[in-house]
Amino acid sequence: MQLQTTSIVRDRGQLTIPDLIRSRTDWVSPGSVVTVAQVKADEIVIRPRTTQKRVDADDLWRRIRLVRSFKGKGKLISLSEFIMMDRENH
Repeated sequence: MQLQTTSIVRDRGQLTIPDLIRSRTDWVSPGSVVTVAQVKADEIVIRPRTTQKRVDADDLWRRIRLVRSFKGKGKLISLSEFIMMDRENH
């Protein structure tokens, strides 16, 4: 069921969610993290922030070591030197 109320946006962009709406949801409370999205030119949607998938640190470090193990062709230079040369050539 859709519920609609009126609220005022304050000077610094602060918006108070009316009690009537807060009382009907369990995820709107002081300190709640939310996602705010502009879905249309005249529409903003507020949703609870979902948790991100947990990162497997061991797998991440394995992949980093794998990438670092690749040897390039030609002269070995530092990454900053490579970036500088690349930007000069474009």
